Formats: sequence, structure tokens, C-alpha cells
Amino acid sequence: MKTKILLVILLFAFFAPSIALAQNTFKAEIIEINDQQIMLKSLDSEFSGEEIISNISEYDIISMPDYKTGDKVLVNYSQDVDNNDVFYVLDHVRTESLYWLALLFAIVVIAVGRFKGFRALIVLGLTFFIILEFIIPKILEGNNPLLISIIGSLFILILSVYITEGLKRNSSIAIFAIIISLVITGLLSVWFSAFAKLTGFASEEAMYILDIAEHAINIKGLLLAGIIIGALGVLDDVVISQVALIEELKSANPDLPKNKLYSKAMKVGVSHLSSMVNTLFLAYAGVALPLLILFSIHQGSSVTAGKMINNEMIATEIVRALTGSIGIVLAVPIATLLAVNFIKQKKSTPIKR
Repeated sequence: MKTKILLVILLFAFFAPSIALAQNTFKAEIIEINDQQIMLKSLDSEFSGEEIISNISEYDIISMPDYKTGDKVLVNYSQDVDNNDVFYVLDHVRTESLYWLALLFAIVVIAVGRFKGFRALIVLGLTFFIILEFIIPKILEGNNPLLISIIGSLFILILSVYITEGLKRNSSIAIFAIIISLVITGLLSVWFSAFAKLTGFASEEAMYILDIAEHAINIKGLLLAGIIIGALGVLDDVVISQVALIEELKSANPDLPKNKLYSKAMKVGVSHLSSMVNTLFLAYAGVALPLLILFSIHQGSSVTAGKMINNEMIATEIVRALTGSIGIVLAVPIATLLAVNFIKQKKSTPIKR
């Protein structure tokens, strides 16, 4: 969840300025609003500086957002059968507020995390770059989404851990533990998506992708790829925390036996794990909440828990949440076991008398 939110912020902070609007879309400022018209002043495109009019239909009056004089909006331009210019207000321009939010986020991260926080921001930028420039283009070319996402996730994982934690033994241990946990998560998602007969076509986005994509896209593979990428960020957090804990325990008490070290680390790991699993479930529940409400309304009074979870949209979120959670749960003992056995034991220094 954390990774998803940060990637969206980085999209607007670093890459959105370079993404052009659609050819027939431009920004404008609302000058005046009448009963049937919106007076606008174009801020860019071929109409820059010109005052234009957008007519309001009865449907628009009911459905359009709360526009006010001075608001900046997106406007679509087209021509009717008589070659007359037609302008239609699409939505508010929100990018400026998102830029400020992204800037505030970066300032807070650097202020609290200092140089390590700065490195984390660099990693997030690189993560988004890999997704935007490697994973998505390769999937659109018709390659297997699951295979491409696994390769991209490995690049993200290596960059994330080594840049933020440094080139050291502990980082390699964390990477190895995350890879094992990701493999388990991937296998579980493959098995249970097949067992639950999930097709990946439950969402409107899947159908839309098939309509506009130039090459055939494996929608079920895309579903599995999303599970892998979604689990990666949480696994990163859990595993690195656990490896760092082992290092600190060994540093504090170099003579502590491995079995006691494992036991003490697992107590902390289980506490951390409880909150992380709950966080993951809440994250997926938050995403699926509109689906739950929509499905309940559609089914009316006849809706039951069995009918609800049998719906593919809901079943997909359940498989996504549970397979990801199993991977996270298993990551704690895996990371702890590897760290206990492979982090170098520091020898205690004899006290001079």
C-alpha cells in the first residue's frame, strides 16, 4: 500500500510535467457562469488568451462538479458537422495541488530521514521509471505480464535495498529473503487464481485495455503481476526491519546463542507482523469498498455473504489480500532465520583489568 501511494505521488511530482494533455484538450479559467453557459479564458493551446463559451445541457447541470468563477478546468475541443467550434468542460485541474502535496511529502521525508530519506526518494523515482519505461511497455508489446513483472520487481528490489541500505552483507540477506517470499507469493497467487477460476476480466479496465491495446495482452497474467508488485513493497519493509533487528541484537549481545536470538527476534517480528497484515487487509478493503457497496445495491435485499464473495471482483481482492498476507507472514521467519545464520557474529571484547 505504501508503495502504491508513493508511486502515485511521484507520478505527479517528477513525471507529470512531461506528460502532455490530449491533443484536443487544454486548460482554461472560468470567467463567468450563467444558467446555460460557462464563460472561459483559454490558458494554453491555439486558443491561448481567447475567451470561449461552453454550453451547459440539462444533464450537465445535474452531473457537473461545483464549478466557481476563477477555477481552472480542463476543456475538450471538437467541431460539429457544420465545422463550428464546440467546447466542453471536462473537469477541474488538480495537478497544481498534487505538485504541492508531492513537494510537502518530499520535504517531510528528507527532514525526518535526512540522507537516507533522500535516497528513498531516489529509489521511488527509479521504481516508477522501471514500471513506466520497462514493465508497462513490455506488457503492451504482448509479453507475458507475470514474467515481465517478476523481472522488473527484481530490478526494483535490488535498487531499493542496495541504495537505501548500502552494499553490505545485510542487504544481500534481505534481498534473498524477499525473493524467497515473493516466489511463495507468486506460486500461491498462480495456484489459487486457477483454483478460484479467476479470469481477470471482472473489471471494466481489463475490457478497455483489450479494446485499445495494439497487441494481445494476457489479462490473467496482468492480474498475477499486480499481486506480485503489490506484495513487493510490504515485503521490503518487513524483511529489512527484521534483518536490522537481528543486527542490533547481535551487536548488543554478541554471545547470545542463535536459538535465543531467533526467539527474541521473532517476538518482535510477530508484533510487527500483526499490524502489517491488518494494514494490508485494510488497504485492500479500502480499494474494494466501492465494489462491495455497488454489489450490495445491485443484489438488493437478497445479498448474502456467500453471494458477495463469489463475485469475481470480490474474489479477486480476497485472493490478492490473502496470498500477499501469507507471503508477508512467511517472510518474518525466513528473514529471521537467514539473518541469524548469516549476519556475522561480533566477538565480545574482553574487559581489561
